[in-house]
Amino acid sequence: MAQITARNLLRTCPLCEAVCGLEITLDPDDHVTSVRGDKQDPFSGGFICPKGASLGHLDEDPDRVTEPLIRDRATDTWRTASWDEAFDYIAARFPAIVAEHGKQSAALYLGNPNAHTVAGTLYVPVLTRALGTKNIYSASTADQMPKQVASGLMFGDPLTVPVPDLDRTDYLLMLGANPLESNGSLCTAPDFPGRLKALRRRGGRFVVVDPRVTRTAKLADEHLFIRPGSDAYLLFGIVHTLLTEQLTDIRVEVEGLDELRAAAAEFTPDVVAARTGVPAETVRRIARELAAAPTAAVYARIGTCTAEFGTITQWLVEVVNVLTGNLDSPGGAMFATAAAGGINRTKPFRTGRWTSRVRGLPETMGELPVATLADEILTPGAGQIRAAVVVAGNPVLSAPSSARLNEAFAGLEFMVSVDRYVNETTRYADVILPPPRPLQSPHYDFALLQFAVRNYARYSRPLVPLGDRPSEAGVLARLGAALTGQPHTGDPLAALDEMIIAGTLHKAGIPDRRPELRGADSTERRIDMMLRLGPHGEWNGGTLNLQVLLDNPHGIDLGPLQPRLPGVLRTASKRVELAPPQLLADVERMRARLVDAAPEFVLIGRRHLRSNNSWMHNVATLVSGSNRCTLQINPVDVERLGLGQEAVVKSAAGMLTVPVEPTETIMPGVVSLPHGWGHTDSAQSVARAHAGVNANVLTDDSVIDAPSGNAVFNGVPVTLIPA
Repeated sequence: MAQITARNLLRTCPLCEAVCGLEITLDPDDHVTSVRGDKQDPFSGGFICPKGASLGHLDEDPDRVTEPLIRDRATDTWRTASWDEAFDYIAARFPAIVAEHGKQSAALYLGNPNAHTVAGTLYVPVLTRALGTKNIYSASTADQMPKQVASGLMFGDPLTVPVPDLDRTDYLLMLGANPLESNGSLCTAPDFPGRLKALRRRGGRFVVVDPRVTRTAKLADEHLFIRPGSDAYLLFGIVHTLLTEQLTDIRVEVEGLDELRAAAAEFTPDVVAARTGVPAETVRRIARELAAAPTAAVYARIGTCTAEFGTITQWLVEVVNVLTGNLDSPGGAMFATAAAGGINRTKPFRTGRWTSRVRGLPETMGELPVATLADEILTPGAGQIRAAVVVAGNPVLSAPSSARLNEAFAGLEFMVSVDRYVNETTRYADVILPPPRPLQSPHYDFALLQFAVRNYARYSRPLVPLGDRPSEAGVLARLGAALTGQPHTGDPLAALDEMIIAGTLHKAGIPDRRPELRGADSTERRIDMMLRLGPHGEWNGGTLNLQVLLDNPHGIDLGPLQPRLPGVLRTASKRVELAPPQLLADVERMRARLVDAAPEFVLIGRRHLRSNNSWMHNVATLVSGSNRCTLQINPVDVERLGLGQEAVVKSAAGMLTVPVEPTETIMPGVVSLPHGWGHTDSAQSVARAHAGVNANVLTDDSVIDAPSGNAVFNGVPVTLIPA
């Protein structure tokens, strides 16, 4: 028998939004021996970050859950179970609670990793339909919802999100983003650092606005300190300058220019300077530079989304892009043409189709704000949440008011988690259903390629066989059946996929072409259908299908971004809406804040290159070096307050004792803690040894961005005393 040797296989990295191509070496026992960047990938060109290089360690983490677990509540201990036993237990308990208390007694929470998996994109809707509840929550309202609401109100679809055309722009203004640490967010751009360096090499200008001198800011031509949470005021000052100095060059059809002009009238550069800390003349200069540049783009991300006026900020980002003639124009802010997925909305976007029970917060994109999840679990009465499903999420660490959420999850009558770890949230589950290793799953970036800075597609088949365990898609399909007490034995996945394929083709109004679909299983047949129906697909005048991607395992470059307006608009006016009424109403809240006294100290978050939220802290190679949970504070403040090695940080919501890290990279009056730490009680051995503190002990779930319901993590008022 011939000896089996190590094999080099290709894969898209599933760990962040950069979608880098990887070349992975497996030994004969399917263990990862090395991970390198795929130099032949036309999008990432061999780029790799520490997270991608550590994929093998994450894939085979010895602390991961490999079999279903059932918790004995009396002893708070876990035992392994067969898949049939686990689903039987769910089918016996969950539907009974819903039958007694009604559908609104159930909730679904979806974590960030769902955006990075095929199963999370294609099969989570099965759970939503099975539960039939309005209590749907996700990490979106702790992250990017302001961007999507602003896009929905301006363009008619919340997935129609412009991204900076990085490879062709001459001027980039970046607010509240740190892509040298995050690898990019709502802007899919592998090797973001290389793209920024290329911008400067070709003579372009790059300006960063941030309360910290981040790694990204150090690469920029100019860095501007700004008081946390005041980005909307700065952008209004820029809009005011563009309008009053007649620097506009609007090249798309718009609605509401007069209303916008009236809204901006009060926010002069002199007025906003007092609020932002950015000098008035600097505000005017930035506006003039944006207007004068041959091409320019404004890009703002999580630091601005997770603030009190996040949606207004994201709206004004695109307003500036419109006013300077850079929306939907090469080198400006453009819309990707993703190969699969894309626009399917026929009616203009709106929010508030229903509201939360306790606080009356409006629905957005089919979900309620995670900031009110604890309210809905802890507040008695009709519709109180009593049972929950959590898929790839850890809201006890990642959502505001952590102490309340901890109490809430501990008090649920029944909970199911689909997760690879027993973590700070899943420890309260009655059943944990583990997904396969990442290398046992297929990969296609349905969500992230909607925001790519270049049109591109790549599909990765599983590199390692599943063995006798179900796929992640199979787990979600069986779970959907078990939650409703329906037959859940065997494998309902194939029948489910065929039903979805038939329904999609019927809705698309095309003949039944199911016999043409190819794939190793029903999931691949669905992906093949989506590619064929997509804008580059062979059923839509193109050439793309699944087999083309299989024949090109390094990925396919589908070309630079192209102008797409007015075709992608779904607004009632069929124009770009510059003055959505919901946002003009929130401007009144901004005006009221102009007279508020600034707190002595405010808290902001922080990104780490070696981390992604709370779920990569159990990999030893990733919790080293600069990846530390410390309170960054300016040395001037350290001396003034007499702080030692630790400080006590207090907010309206809670209190923490934190190691102090003095650094001149953060502006006075601002302190920073990284997101996703606090693993004191974790079952993950490495994470527990590097526990850190949970910054969300300090954040307050009663404070939100009003139009989107997004949680506020930046600009949180705090006080500090020596420990």
